[in-house]
Order: sequence, then structure tokens, then C-alpha cells
Amino acid sequence: MFDSLRSAFASKSAPRDEAPSRPTRIRRRLSAYRKARRRKRSDRPPPRVAVPSFFTLLNLLCGFLALTQVREGAFVMCCWLIVLAGFFDLMDGMMARLTGADSPFGVQLDSLSDVVSFGVAPSFLVYAYALDASGPLGMIVSALPALCGSVRLARYNVNKDKSDDGSEGFEGLPIPGQAIAIVALILAAENSEWGAYLALDSLQVLLPIVVVLSGLMVSSIQFDSIPTPTIQYVRAHPKKTTAYALAGLLIVGAQEIGLVIVLALYLTYGMGRAVYQLIDALTTPAPENITE
Repeated sequence: MFDSLRSAFASKSAPRDEAPSRPTRIRRRLSAYRKARRRKRSDRPPPRVAVPSFFTLLNLLCGFLALTQVREGAFVMCCWLIVLAGFFDLMDGMMARLTGADSPFGVQLDSLSDVVSFGVAPSFLVYAYALDASGPLGMIVSALPALCGSVRLARYNVNKDKSDDGSEGFEGLPIPGQAIAIVALILAAENSEWGAYLALDSLQVLLPIVVVLSGLMVSSIQFDSIPTPTIQYVRAHPKKTTAYALAGLLIVGAQEIGLVIVLALYLTYGMGRAVYQLIDALTTPAPENITE
């Protein structure tokens, strides 16, 4: 009994641990905050992603500037800004492959930039250029590049991992190709001597062009992608490398006329190949062991 009373008295008389001072509590909280920040940083994209993302943001900047030029009525300047956005879009893809910085962050940022530069900007351009006087029909047709381009990019992002099998093509016309095609025609109509024959300022001419290009984006037709100019690719595909080099020289030398010629050949090749494959499939007897 005396031992229990002695121990109880000793426990009551023992000095309690003093509470930590306020500076100590603040230091502990800062330490916990830094640890939480370090854990979050581990989920961020690696620093090398900044290299292609820089070109992606330049692409977006050109798209925004193109919209401002449409508002000012400077259609030619808008067109060249969209072409410049296409150049930066090409550069960010090449830099991502060369640096091994292909990441979900870069894919999403690239898609958001492409919607503005190659979807919204061309839609606003064709509306202000010729379709604004066509009422609701002109509005709907003008919106098709932005609408179909968004669907095209969403489909690509969803199927990217499934289709990343080393193939050098895309399912559906890439959204930059659609935008550059519209831009090339407007530049040719504004700057070339034979541009008046295009009559792009009429609904009867511009409407089918916009509808066809928008439909190609959401189609299943395979179109070639521009490869990274590495030594291995040049050795494996000398003919394609020569064709791409000649196309680049033609665009630099003939500018808008070169753009029209190159894009016409690109679209014709993709659609012609699809028609040939369809005809070949229809004329080739199916194996008997295939069930419907």
C-alpha cells in the first residue's frame, strides 16, 4: 500500500515535459511542408520536357496572334502566323523525340495549343474572310475546323498508346495539315496572279473545301507523318527523305504556291492510297476460314 502511494506521489510530483516553443513548432511545420512538396515534385514531368514545351508555347502564342490579326482584318499576316505555328509544332515533336521527352504532359499541352492554332484560328479566319455574310450556315461551316479538329486530337490522345507501334502515319488528316491547307489557299488567292480564279470569297467554293478538309480529320484514312531527320531514317528511307527535302525547298522557294502544290500532293497521295487499298480489298477473294 505504501509503495503504491509513494509511486503515485512521485508521478504527480515529477516535472511535466514542457511544450515546444513557437519557433520550434514553426520549424517542424516547415519541415513537414517541404517533405510534402518534395513528394509532389516527384510526380512532375522531368526538366527535359521544358525543351519541347517551349516550342509548344510558341505555337500557342502564334495561334493567339493569328486571332488578333483576323480581328484587325490582316488575313495574310494571320495566315503566315498559322504557318509559323505549324513550324513550331513540327519542332516540338522533333525535339520531344530527339531528347526522349515524350510525356503525357507534353501530349496534353500540345493538343491544347493545336486546338487554338489549327482549330479556332482557321475557323475564325474562314468566317471573317468569306463566310460571315452567309448567315447561320456560314457560322456552322466555319466552326467545323475547330469541332472536327478537337475530335481528331481527342481520338489521337486516347489511342496514342495503342497505336504507338512504330508506324509513321496518322489515322485521319492531322489538324495542322488541315489548317495549313486552308491558309495556303487563302495566301494563293491574295498574293498570286491566278488567285482570282480560286474565288475563295464565295460560299460555293469555300464551303466544300472546309467541309472536305474537316471530314478528312475525323476519317480513318492514313496520312504520313513528317519523320525526325535522323541518319538512320535517311538510310532506311532515301526516297521519302528526298521527297520531303524537295517539298521543303519548294515551299521556301515558291512560298504560297509551293504550299498549295505540296499539300495537294500530300492529300492526293493519302486519299489515293486509301482508294487503292479499298479497291484491292474488294477485288481480293477473302479466305474461306474467315467468318462474318
